[in-house]
Amino acid sequence: MNEIAGIQSLASPSLLFDVDAIERNIDRMLELAGGDPDLLRPHIKTHKCEEILKLQSERGITRVKCATIAEAELAARAGVPDILVSYPLVGPNAARLAELMRKRPELHFSCLVDSTRGLEDLAAAADDIPIRAYLDLDCGMHRTGIESGPAAVELVSELIRNPRLEFEGIHAYDGHIHDASIEARQSAFEAAMSELDAFLALLEKEGIEVPRIASGGSPTFALHANRATASDREWQCSPGTTLLWDAGYGEHYPDLAFDPAALLLTRIVSHPGPDNLVTLDIGHKAVSGENPIGNRVRLPGLDVLEFVSQSEEHLVVALANRDLAPVGTEVIGIPYHVCPTVALYQRAQVVSDGNITGETWEIAARDRRLTI
Repeated sequence: MNEIAGIQSLASPSLLFDVDAIERNIDRMLELAGGDPDLLRPHIKTHKCEEILKLQSERGITRVKCATIAEAELAARAGVPDILVSYPLVGPNAARLAELMRKRPELHFSCLVDSTRGLEDLAAAADDIPIRAYLDLDCGMHRTGIESGPAAVELVSELIRNPRLEFEGIHAYDGHIHDASIEARQSAFEAAMSELDAFLALLEKEGIEVPRIASGGSPTFALHANRATASDREWQCSPGTTLLWDAGYGEHYPDLAFDPAALLLTRIVSHPGPDNLVTLDIGHKAVSGENPIGNRVRLPGLDVLEFVSQSEEHLVVALANRDLAPVGTEVIGIPYHVCPTVALYQRAQVVSDGNITGETWEIAARDRRLTI
């Protein structure tokens, strides 16, 4: 059950980052992008960690995407030259971005806009410094974005006319595509891209030039990378989960061939009841609990028959034979959904070459505010 040297000394539950797997995942991202780091704009939301940003920078990746101002500030702290807040900033968050831009004028910041109100809030916050914005196009997810059509064209026109704003391009996120079959994923991807192509044609008809496209997530990353390498437009792909991967994506998308790099150390703390039940110290405060109980964590070192119950600090499972798993046994788990799981921890223990190094990496942007 234990293939990582040194975990006996760690308290549980603990988050572990396998730095070798992270580096392999970055290399795999670059491979899918044809070796061109300029085609990549990886999302920070999965790891929220400065050291991973630095690993990307070492491989020539100079752009990132993020979802919060705190993540943008972390990227700025890591010296990432080009930072996109891929979220519609309304109210005080528009002013927070402007404040960050004033503090770090040497860096290139941008954000999303999908409404007149959002455009007005960005313009009001800009004041003495122009804010760069992508038009967020709804290509099928229906979470944020504006549908292709005259209203979207007019919003782009308003953005271009406003002297306090700069038009960066089109953002199109296809996070609704979860098909396990690559054929079904390809079909859904083509439908989403048809929405984008139709909108680009509308803008071209109005004489509006689109500087660049930022698109996609992890399940469709390879498809976007193929389109980006073949396009004569500036095109940036935005996978995020690919950096750490997880059991859910690993089971659904084996064709992408990334490695789980975020692991969970847990221990068997009890043998309750007369049956083959064991309790581990990994409740839903230690692993994301938004999925059904059977899809929260994988425990490959245990012969699990059933996930019985989970509470704040406990996970009860039924084993084929609990005599093989005595109280005190260390168990390595793989989160089913890594992004919200990582955000539950203040720091990760670093694993390298199969050993606990003693180094820890802070999950710095799990906080909603750093300084701004």
